[in-house]
Amino acid sequence: MAGNAEWLEKVKEEALEPALPIIDPHHHLWDHPGSRYELDELMADVAQGHNIRATVFVECKSMYRDGGPDALKPVGETEYVNGIAAKSASGGFGETRVAAAIVGFADLRLGDAVDEVLEAHIAVAPARFRGIRHASAFDDSPDVRASHTLPPKGLLGLPAFREGYARLAKYGLSFDAWLYHRQIPELTALARANPETTIIFDHFGGPIGIGPYEGKRAEIFAQWKKDVADLAA
Repeated sequence: MAGNAEWLEKVKEEALEPALPIIDPHHHLWDHPGSRYELDELMADVAQGHNIRATVFVECKSMYRDGGPDALKPVGETEYVNGIAAKSASGGFGETRVAAAIVGFADLRLGDAVDEVLEAHIAVAPARFRGIRHASAFDDSPDVRASHTLPPKGLLGLPAFREGYARLAKYGLSFDAWLYHRQIPELTALARANPETTIIFDHFGGPIGIGPYEGKRAEIFAQWKKDVADLAA
């Protein structure tokens, strides 16, 4: 990560409201060949001047299990992050409690069968596991990259997905929604069909400014505002 560190060093800014207690609601952790962002790297960022009291880890397809049923492989990520969270909770790495809450991945298209996956996540991190993110970001344009789990078009409306999504409420789990701006009405329909499940709206609903959307900022922002207001109603 040396190149990234060099790039970050190019600009230094003063922390705004440095005494304000903050819960960082969304970050990732990983350790890949040539790319590492774990407790030490995160704590170096935390030490830049803000009062970060705790953080929430959100899935990023890291450290899946190497064997066993495909549906249960993402539980490996929760095991991995829960270990880092335990190190942080020891107090030996600073006052910030890293990954005090964990949002993992489960393929909600499993329908009712997703219960086994949800229960496995909870079993390996009973004090920290809080929700699921099954990203749905998709666009017809080849210029717009789909999210990392390669969702199909219309994921949020698929009957099997809806069936799996409905299981979240049973366990008191939230849902992190990562999608693009044109898909916000699909999320609104999902929310209204399942009002008992809390939704976290990731990345502002993903307004796109490339490909067929380039040069249409005002038009896209106007539609985004309308759709977000409808979602929140």
